[in-house]
Amino acid sequence: MKSVPFGSTTAPAVIAGMMRISDKDDAQISELYRTARDAGIDFFDHADIYGGAMHACEQRFGDALKLSPSERSEITLQTKCGIVPAEGMFDFSYEHIVAQVDGSLRALGTDYLDVLLLHRPDALVEPDEVARAFDELESSGKVRAFGVSNHTPRQIDLLRTAVRQPLIANQVQLSITHAPIITQPIAMNMLGEEQSIVRDGGGIVEYCRINGITLQAWSPFQAGFFSGVFLGNPDHPELNAVIDRLAARYDVTPTGIATAWITRHPANMQVVLGTTTPQRVADAAAGSDIVLTRAEWYELFRAAGHLLP
Repeated sequence: MKSVPFGSTTAPAVIAGMMRISDKDDAQISELYRTARDAGIDFFDHADIYGGAMHACEQRFGDALKLSPSERSEITLQTKCGIVPAEGMFDFSYEHIVAQVDGSLRALGTDYLDVLLLHRPDALVEPDEVARAFDELESSGKVRAFGVSNHTPRQIDLLRTAVRQPLIANQVQLSITHAPIITQPIAMNMLGEEQSIVRDGGGIVEYCRINGITLQAWSPFQAGFFSGVFLGNPDHPELNAVIDRLAARYDVTPTGIATAWITRHPANMQVVLGTTTPQRVADAAAGSDIVLTRAEWYELFRAAGHLLP
């Protein structure tokens, strides 16, 4: 399993996302967990809202695995907070952040989180409140590292006016077909081209590389914004033909090639899986070890329909 820089240490290039485990039984969750561990994935991603009720998926994970202190120390647990579905709002207030972390700790059955991410930007954010929450969570030992999700460069800069801890991760949507953070700069300043429109606040990939922030790619196999996967999708015949050919060449599955396209990028991104199928977890892990050639990477880029001027 390829490793990537992550804060002051390293982490696997593939993360096991736990957003869809709420309806899985203990045996299924244990199998998913063990398959990930056997594939070299020791990093598990959660959010307080996953599962249809606050802390539902975190609770299933904690109840199913009941990790011993020694095994808990072997893995990285990351969760997110800030979305309040019941009230249709985002909330980065001190009170909300602290309360949600306490809820996540109880649900997961642990006394600390390795990483806490702020989940989507709160338009009413007060950086001083976030800083107060982070300071308290760090000093109490409840959270060891911090980051964000779906944030632009300027939104991160705003937080950094008050937050003293390094923001070490930014989780954003990215796949071969949904790749504006990569495709837009290639078509920069091309009037009339949809691809040239800035949607990430301007250079989020470069910003994160400059500032040592690890990008985490969620929905790595989605064709668009929750519009279905592109793998095996008849709407993407050219792309799948290239993927299938490369999969045969490298002796991996199409899932492996879709993973490799992201992990090949020199930004050293992490791929956040959403699957609950153990074999797909193993397939993605195998793909992370493939280093696509520059020609192969760009062939996939073009086959996905992106403009290469």
